[in-house]
Amino acid sequence: MSENVRGRAVAVVCAGLLCASLTGCGNDGASTADASTASAGTLESGPPASASASVPEPTPTVSDTPTLAETPTEEAVTAATSDEAVSAGDSGASALWGTAYSGTASVSVDIYDYCSTDGSRRLADSRTYSMNSMLDLSRPRTGGGETESNPFSMLFAAGSPSQPGAVSFWSSSVSTTSSQDLAGNPRDPNLLLTYWNIGWSDGELDARLTDPHARQAVVLNLLHWPSLLVACRSDLGQMPGGFPHALAAGTTFTGRLDGSGASLTAEGSTVDGTVAFRFKFDGTPS
Repeated sequence: MSENVRGRAVAVVCAGLLCASLTGCGNDGASTADASTASAGTLESGPPASASASVPEPTPTVSDTPTLAETPTEEAVTAATSDEAVSAGDSGASALWGTAYSGTASVSVDIYDYCSTDGSRRLADSRTYSMNSMLDLSRPRTGGGETESNPFSMLFAAGSPSQPGAVSFWSSSVSTTSSQDLAGNPRDPNLLLTYWNIGWSDGELDARLTDPHARQAVVLNLLHWPSLLVACRSDLGQMPGGFPHALAAGTTFTGRLDGSGASLTAEGSTVDGTVAFRFKFDGTPS
C-alpha cells in the first residue's frame, strides 16, 4: 500500500471516531446535563406555588377554639352571687363577712361529779379564767350541694386547747375526712354539718347550739377540762392538759355584735353534764 493510500485510511478512521464521539455528547450528554440542572433547580426553588396553595390549613382543635359561652356564664354566676349577697345583706349581715374580732373572755367553770354518798350529781369545784379570744365571721359555708342557713358562719375560740377552760364554737363545718359515720353508715365525704342556729338582727346576736353532731363523729364545739384518771379519786391524779368535752345542745351565745365591736355572753354545759360554763367576751375588729 502506498503512503498516500495509508494516510487517507488513517484520516477516514479518525474522522469517524471523532464524529461518533461528538454525536454521543451532543444528544445523550445534553439530556443528562439538562436533567441534572432541572433537579438542582427544583430542589433550590421548592414546590411550585400551586402545590403550596393546595395544602389544607390545619384544623383548630377543640382546645384552641375559644368558648364564647364561658364568659357570659361566669358573669351570670357572679351577678347571681351578688344578688344573693344583697338579699342576705338586707339585714346587714353580709357586711360582717370577713370580720375578725379579738379581745378577752372571762370564763367561769363549774365542775360536777357523782361522788356523793347517794350517787347524786353535786358541785365539786368552781374556777374562773381570763383568756385571749377571737371571733371570726365569714360567708356561710357550702358543701355537699347545701349552704349553711345562718346569716354568717361563726368561729369562736377562747384560749388554746391545752388550757383548762378553753372553749371553741363552730357554727358549721364541711366534713371531708371520712365517708362513714361511727355506726358505719355511708355519708357524703363533703357533708355540710351545721351546729348552731344563728339569729342576727339590728346588731343583736341570738345563737343556739342545736346539734353537736356526735353521731357523725365530727364534734367541734368543745370545752377543754382535765379529767380525773379515776372517777371520784382526785388523789390519783388527772390527765395532763385540757381534755376535750363535747358541748351539749342548748348552749347559747347572745349579745351585741356589729361592725364596731362585740359584747357577747355564752352559757352552756358539756354532754356528760360534768362541766358547766359561762363567759363574757368583749372584742374589737382587728
